[in-house]
Amino acid sequence: MTDSPGGIRGWAAARRTVQSRLRFTSLRLRLVVVFGLVALTAAVSASGIAYWLNREAVLTRAQDAVLRDFQQEMQNHASSLPPHPTQDELQRTAGQMANSSQRFSVLLIARDERGKTVVGNSDLDSFTLEDVPQSLRKAVDKQQKVSSTNKYAHHLYWQRIVEGGKPYLVGGAKVIGGGTTGYMLKSLEPEAKDLDSLAWSLGIATGLALIGSALLAQAAATTVLKPVHRLGIAARRLGEGKLDTRLRVSGTDELAELSRTFNRAAESLEKTVADMSAREEASRRFVADMSHELRTPLTAITAVTEVLEEELDAETGSVDPMIEPAVRLVVSETRRLGDLVENLMEVTRFDAGTARLVLDHVDIADQITACIDARAWLDAVELDAERGIMARLDPRRLDVILANLIGNALKHGGSPVRVSVREEGEELVIRVRDHGPGIPEDVLPHVFDRFYKASASRPRSEGSGLGLSIAQENAHIHGGSIDAANSPEGGAVFTLRLPRDASPLIEQETRNGNGTEGKAP
Repeated sequence: MTDSPGGIRGWAAARRTVQSRLRFTSLRLRLVVVFGLVALTAAVSASGIAYWLNREAVLTRAQDAVLRDFQQEMQNHASSLPPHPTQDELQRTAGQMANSSQRFSVLLIARDERGKTVVGNSDLDSFTLEDVPQSLRKAVDKQQKVSSTNKYAHHLYWQRIVEGGKPYLVGGAKVIGGGTTGYMLKSLEPEAKDLDSLAWSLGIATGLALIGSALLAQAAATTVLKPVHRLGIAARRLGEGKLDTRLRVSGTDELAELSRTFNRAAESLEKTVADMSAREEASRRFVADMSHELRTPLTAITAVTEVLEEELDAETGSVDPMIEPAVRLVVSETRRLGDLVENLMEVTRFDAGTARLVLDHVDIADQITACIDARAWLDAVELDAERGIMARLDPRRLDVILANLIGNALKHGGSPVRVSVREEGEELVIRVRDHGPGIPEDVLPHVFDRFYKASASRPRSEGSGLGLSIAQENAHIHGGSIDAANSPEGGAVFTLRLPRDASPLIEQETRNGNGTEGKAP
């Protein structure tokens, strides 16, 4: 199953619309993303620092309070125990210590008079020695002495641990001199819950900051991109030839300065183009006026040369043989001058945009035959064209194109010249091929240039140097083209492509107000 042409065109149009929208919003999107990243980085950094500071403050405060209380209880109760307490004394003392304001679990360990280890536990064996990390036990068991830095009769160590996914604080102290060793276990779950609540709050604040930054970025992007969008529209209008386009300037910021710079550039460009247009118009008017003024004396000279030519061809031989070559040169150059003036006037019409098409239904084979017959080229040209290939073109301008292409092939190429006509869709393709040496590669790009000479040593030729240029202009006015190339089989090939119906060009010119169909100038 294949898509219809309409569906393909619709899909292509939709794709171009999406791409244009993406291009339009790309800068806006980048601004929003940059704002969002900056806000996210700032918010995450601030939240992380705030969480870390609050966590340390909360844990340190809770930890210091518990350890201070445990230290006080050790001093008040554990230090007063005999060197070899009994099980009951340890149990009673552990219960007294656990009843402090911090409500922690207490584990007391000592040796009785027989050297047996006795244990006192405030939580009925729920807090045992196995719950104390080995590193902490080693530190507590290390011998200590009373000194100026350790004024208590015991020393204190602590460590945070996690059991069953819950945080705990474990502390340990030993009475100096081989007395009772005490351990404390305090749950930090309330503080952990408080920190979790703080983390959620900071996360929500970060999300709100990100949303706020996106809204702020959208507003900033709108503020920044609106002048940029206006600048883009103005530049596009300027590129379309509307040189009077200017931007409204307000403010003193960089965008306002950019608008002023654009206005100055547009004003300078308008002035430059106006000056160039004026000079070009003056040049075209000069060429047109000169060509027109030359036609009157040229007409008289042509009449005289025709009389002289008749005298040359007359059997009476009234012309002196000594001046006959000069007379023939005058006749030849007068004709060349006439052709040059006509070509200059035609070129001037193209440059001024006043050339118009006069369309008619044309049989291409008949048109080519008439062009060849009128110039007595029948013996030197081979025609490969079927009759009945019809086109709506300007027959006079088509004759000019064919005459220049075929005449150029006969003059600079080699006989026979072959002219073929083919149909390719809605186009006519007419190829003119000669059997000469072909066109040098360095000359090919310039064959349609006005007055171009392939050899600087031969600046003068029988032609005006405008024929191929006029042929190309006549093809362009039909909406067609002419290409020059060398045939692989030898010789040069000129390919003329024309639409089979040039009426849409006339309709477009009428809509644009550039003219209507009428007689050609």
